[in-house]
Amino acid sequence: MMLTVNVAHAASCGNDASGFENWVQDFKRQAPANGVSASVVQSAFSGVSYNRPTIRADRGQKSFKLSFDEFMQKRGGPAIISRGKSMKAANAALFSAIERRYGVPAGPLLAIWGMETGFGSFLGDQHTLSAVATLAYDCRRSAFFTEQLYAALQLVARGDLSTSAKGAAHGEIGQTQFLPLNVIRYGADGDGDGHIDMVRSRADALASTANFLVGHGWQRGAGYQPGQPNFVAIQGWNAASVYQQAIAYIGAQIDGAR
Repeated sequence: MMLTVNVAHAASCGNDASGFENWVQDFKRQAPANGVSASVVQSAFSGVSYNRPTIRADRGQKSFKLSFDEFMQKRGGPAIISRGKSMKAANAALFSAIERRYGVPAGPLLAIWGMETGFGSFLGDQHTLSAVATLAYDCRRSAFFTEQLYAALQLVARGDLSTSAKGAAHGEIGQTQFLPLNVIRYGADGDGDGHIDMVRSRADALASTANFLVGHGWQRGAGYQPGQPNFVAIQGWNAASVYQQAIAYIGAQIDGAR
């Protein structure tokens, strides 16, 4: 069940660490009124602190200005294609099941998995709840990340996010780097164990990624190259056009052109 978050009376945001602890105390008092049990809030915030690496990453964001060839070289595109083909063969039954269920072939899923985390080899080193709480407190995008924080607390409450989980600097989690609210919206139980574990279950992460693409307009059987119907779903994954092009290109090299 989705939480309905009332952020109208949220605690005051700030642009440095000085007000963070007061903000945390205010948030902890308000959270139960938004449907989060006090015990979950207490547990989730037990290890939360102001996350300076998150703020550095947020302030230092730059658009992707590389050419396609430069981007592919920087991100190791040829290696992702080569390993992606091996991963497709090694996980053939999983990818077949996902394509039957969602209509999304292996190629773009492997492209995303490879570019986001090197096929699960590096999921990030920032404390997820600290990262999301810091950005909820920070004035730049407070409302957006307050929603993400409530989503993260919902994941903690249902046992799908550890309070010690680590991920990327903006709170993205798991093998394909979902923000918490996207786990709530698009998370899928790919391995049938009753949980959505984006970190330890590649089946869950890949099924969730396919479901995300479906939620952004993926049409079963249509092509996903630029100008084709499913490219719009790939555009939903990342706002940078060079990243979108890389997903489509790498996917096609793994799948054979689709």
